[in-house]
Amino acid sequence: MKKQSKYRRKIVKTQRQSFVIGVFLVLIGIALFVVMQGKDGEAAAPVADLSVVPVAVNYPAPQLALENVNGETESLADFGGQVLLLNNWATWCPPCKAEMPTLKKFHDAHSAEGFTIIAVEAGDGKDEVLQFANSLGLTFPIWLDPDGAALNAFKNGNLPNSYVIDRSGTVRYAWTGEISLAMLEKYVTPLIAESN
Repeated sequence: MKKQSKYRRKIVKTQRQSFVIGVFLVLIGIALFVVMQGKDGEAAAPVADLSVVPVAVNYPAPQLALENVNGETESLADFGGQVLLLNNWATWCPPCKAEMPTLKKFHDAHSAEGFTIIAVEAGDGKDEVLQFANSLGLTFPIWLDPDGAALNAFKNGNLPNSYVIDRSGTVRYAWTGEISLAMLEKYVTPLIAESN
């Protein structure tokens, strides 16, 4: 009798555990379904369309001057009157490399409107940076930052990170993470149009 009672308790315990696990899995499934749904029951955007949303900020751009890949020293002040997107990146950083064609596409579409990108490479050598830039046909300024001056100036050591500076020299948006073309069009294009 005692063996049968012990066996029965073990079965009941196993059934309870199975029930709890089953309920947990159903709840996870429901949660995933809800997350994957957009407004009004429409499917949410594909993961590839998701992007980091910038933080609206409002402070003067730091004074920053670095050597570009051509060996000339340039500063943010040299680009006064333009809308700038300063992008801190590195050749070894996968999301940095992934967003660079997007940045190029946006730059090429808006450079005639008083917009430029300054790509600040965080620490790699000139030859490696030039090879990467040439492979993508990048035409915007590329600065070398072997000591992390730009990362320190913006107080952000995560890569990639980007800052949008308006024509008056005020930092208006800050991104940490990969940026999509849709986010650039949504947030930066109106700034370009403001005083163009």
